[in-house]
Parts: sequence; structure tokens; C-alpha cells
Amino acid sequence: MKITLIIPCFNESRILPKTISRLMQIMNEVADYTLLFVDDGSTDDSWELLTKSAQQNPKISAIRLSRNYGKEAALCAGLEKAEGDAVIILDSDLQHPPEIIPEMINFWRQGYDIVEGVKQSRGKESFFSKLSAKIFYGLFKKFSGHSLDNASDFKLLDRKVVLAWRQFKERDTFFRGLSAWMGFKRIVIPFIVQDREDGKSKWSFRKLLRLSISAITGFSAKPLLIVPLLTFILLIFCIILAVQTLINWCLGHAVEGFTTVILLVLLIGSAIMISLSMIALYIANIFNEIKDRPRYLISEQLNLTNDK
Repeated sequence: MKITLIIPCFNESRILPKTISRLMQIMNEVADYTLLFVDDGSTDDSWELLTKSAQQNPKISAIRLSRNYGKEAALCAGLEKAEGDAVIILDSDLQHPPEIIPEMINFWRQGYDIVEGVKQSRGKESFFSKLSAKIFYGLFKKFSGHSLDNASDFKLLDRKVVLAWRQFKERDTFFRGLSAWMGFKRIVIPFIVQDREDGKSKWSFRKLLRLSISAITGFSAKPLLIVPLLTFILLIFCIILAVQTLINWCLGHAVEGFTTVILLVLLIGSAIMISLSMIALYIANIFNEIKDRPRYLISEQLNLTNDK
């Protein structure tokens, strides 16, 4: 049995030597393995370091993407190149504790197809980050029906799960959501997010917002129901306003001026803009998908026999 560890990285040259050392120390005691690093267009010397490591150790392989496509694309590249009987996905910054990997492998050997690492604690995150995550996971559960509370990308996938993943054709993927949608026999392992030993998170607010919108609109059409809902609310409001205006006119108390008209125009305009924005998000997703461009392009690869 061989395990492939998929480790996406972007400008992590300062932590990579320690990551490689920790992973090899743990994996040497539990199973035959390959460390598959996916360099997501790093601009530091990460690729040079990986090249040197791969030349010195055949258990280390690496893929270099032609530019920075984002973590989701890097995960797809790793999953499409992985050759192990099972794969383990973890971050290169050691915030996913490698020490629980032997436990994940034990559960896999017991027959589980997916072993999920779930955050018992989110570590030293800001209040805003924790609040944003809670709001996103709440909305995702409401719209898609899948609970991802405290979910992470730290997972073990059996070979048949990886092969099933490769059947997905969409360009914009959301790994956590798709892995939940796939089903299979699974078990959860809680873990505490470790402090970053070097560097800082590469996730900006813009990237997180884009991923959140893509994840929700890619999994459910329920947000489009906001359009008829707004229309119904606006209709009820207009009926009430019309009845009130008619009664005041009959009683001779009609108010002069344009206040009512202005408020009504603003309300209708807001409802129209919200509806158009919601529709535009889905049209943008459709546009990106029908272009049928590849999720990523590979510029170089090391110690890999799978050239697909």
C-alpha cells in the first residue's frame, strides 16, 4: 500500500525544509509514501528548493503550475497526478498537524474511504475571520444542504474516491463541498490548528470572498429564489401603499409632495439591482464554465510517471 501526500504551496520556501523533514520522519514509520508538492506559481525560491529535494530523494515529487491559479486548482493538479492507493491532503505551513497522519491511515486500513480532519479549534484567528467563517458555513449549509462546520482540506481519500473526483468536469471547484457531496464511507478526526511557524497566510479578503461566492453559487440555485421573493414582498408593499393612499384620499388627508414616490422608486430600484446582481453571478459562472479552459497549466514536473 502506497500513500501520496499532496502538499500545495505558494511562496513557502522558508518553511518547506521543515515540512519535508517532519513529513518524512512520520511517514518512514507508517507506510510507503510519496510527497507530491504542487507549486502554485511561487515567486520566491520554493521551486528551486523542491527541485533540489526531488533530485536528492526519489520519494519527493513536484509539479510547478505556470502561474498562481489558486489553492483549488493546485489541489486538482495534485489529485489528478497522485498515484497512491490513498492520498492525504495537507497544507505546507504545518498548521495541519502531521502527527495525526498515522491515525488517519489506521482508519483507512479499517475500511473508511474518507478520513476528514475537522478543526476542533481554529487557532489564532481574528474575530472577523471566525465570524466570516461562521456566516459562510451557515449560508452554505442552508443553500446546499451540506454541513461544513469547521471543515478543512486536511483529508485522506481512498483511491476510488480520487478516481471519482477525476470525473468532475467543472472548472471552478470547491474541494470541501465536493468531497462532502461525494458521500462514501467516512469518519472524522478532530484536530487543533497549529500556529504558523513562519510567513503569513496567503488568503486575502478578496480571494476568500471570491471563493465563498463561487462555492455557494456553484452548489445551489437557491439564491436565485431571492428574485421572486423580493418581487412578492414588493407586491405586498405596493398593495398596502395603494390601499393606504386611497383611504387617505377618500378622507381628504392625502399628503402633498413626492416623498412617497421617491421612496417607492428607491425600493423598486434596490429590488431590481439585487435581482440583477444575483442573476449576474450565475451568468458569470456559466460564462467561465462554457469557455472550457483547463483548470491549470503545468510548466514543469519532477519524479512523476503520470504524464496525463
